[in-house]
Amino acid sequence: MTMTRRSRAEDFLELVERGRRGRLKLYIGFAAGVGKTYRMLEEAHALKRRGVDVVLGFVESHDRADTQALVEGLEVVPRKQYSYRDVTVEEMDLDAVLARKPQVAVVDELAHTNLPVCRHRKRYQDVQALLDAGINVIGAFNVQHLESLNDLVERATGVAVRETLPDSFLKAADQVVNLDLAVEDLHERLRTGKIYAKDKVPRALERFFTEENLATLRELALREVAESLDRATARPPPGEGDEGSQRSAAWGRVLVALSSYPRHAATLMRRGSRMAGRLNTDWFVVYVETPREAPHLIDAEAQRHLLTNIEKAKELGAEVVRLRARDPVEGILDFARSHGVGHIIVGRSHQPWWKQRLGRAVDMRLVREGRGFDIHVVAFEPREEGRRP
Repeated sequence: MTMTRRSRAEDFLELVERGRRGRLKLYIGFAAGVGKTYRMLEEAHALKRRGVDVVLGFVESHDRADTQALVEGLEVVPRKQYSYRDVTVEEMDLDAVLARKPQVAVVDELAHTNLPVCRHRKRYQDVQALLDAGINVIGAFNVQHLESLNDLVERATGVAVRETLPDSFLKAADQVVNLDLAVEDLHERLRTGKIYAKDKVPRALERFFTEENLATLRELALREVAESLDRATARPPPGEGDEGSQRSAAWGRVLVALSSYPRHAATLMRRGSRMAGRLNTDWFVVYVETPREAPHLIDAEAQRHLLTNIEKAKELGAEVVRLRARDPVEGILDFARSHGVGHIIVGRSHQPWWKQRLGRAVDMRLVREGRGFDIHVVAFEPREEGRRP
């Protein structure tokens, strides 16, 4: 088990007693079955013994006997039932938890997508509402649900993860704990029926729970928590915000250049989020509106995709900037020079071959004209194996 920023129940209690906004503690795992829910319940019991008012806002035991046994003795806020498409579905009752106003709420499976009839689209947004109300939260999710890792996880494991949460949510946490487990031990737990019903084990071992997949996800989880620790130690203490900002800017802020052409925009933004996280710096998503791309000149579908991408950028923690310029390259570089940008991320051009051959494509011009910047041109198509340049 890897810990960042002190993870014992006593230490979290110290954070609980400070400030008006709720504090957030996150348990991260690399797969189902590593013990995230179990550890949260153990901590809830420890807090209760210390006199803390703690409730279970939403906990999913997955019918695991050991986990279910730990629910006993803790106050559970009943789930709210919804009738949706002739099916009864249970979700966390956000209003009930807010009305109960405990000191600490335990909330599981934070990347979960709520029913459309719920107040928020995602469960992590429910948690943000609890934090805003001054309720401290202990929550959990698996590393593959981080938005910026979405492409990497699919490429490495062949599994497309549909439910995600933004990296900014993780970065806002006060404590982060990685629950590590040897791949062999996790396989043993799986085979003995401690994770899924035994009839589901062979399929799980053949697909998501292969040794290679789990090793990759374990490495990602360890790296993510290590970077979280780096961000925590680099975070300036109270009263030193300006100095901390200067230290952050010294690394060079990150800029993602977004065009009205929506294809692969999410991949670029995830790349920007990852880079900014590693550098512990701010990042921008910059869209340059040229005279030919005024809102009344681009079609409704492109406009819709552009707005969707802007919302996604905000979710990932970027500052979104919309510039007007005749020349997108000049607009991007002018903004970068005036805002302490060190890294510019751009997708490989989709412009006609002759523009690329003449060096008039945006990516080639940024490389040529962006002296003083690190220009990262992202290729979206996988490399062809066996071919030499």
